[in-house]
Amino acid sequence: MCQVEFEMACAAIKQLKGPVSDQQKLLVYSFYKQATQGDCNIPAPPATEVKAKAKWDAWNKNKGMTKMDAMRIYVAKVKELKKNDTG
Repeated sequence: MCQVEFEMACAAIKQLKGPVSDQQKLLVYSFYKQATQGDCNIPAPPATEVKAKAKWDAWNKNKGMTKMDAMRIYVAKVKELKKNDTG
């Protein structure tokens, strides 16, 4: 696993044509944030901000995961989404 492979996956996800579920988007987002910034370092938004709260929760679940592990999982998830892309 290297930085180049991660960056290629970041570019590839923008090229997906088929629909991606909100749950899949949150999962990929959470691993991206963990890989690029590490543990969640912002306060939780109020529950009334549903989208922001969901993103925060998803990222915060990865607390303690190394950046390298997050990159590996991110790349694997993007490959899975590309394989299932119907576009």
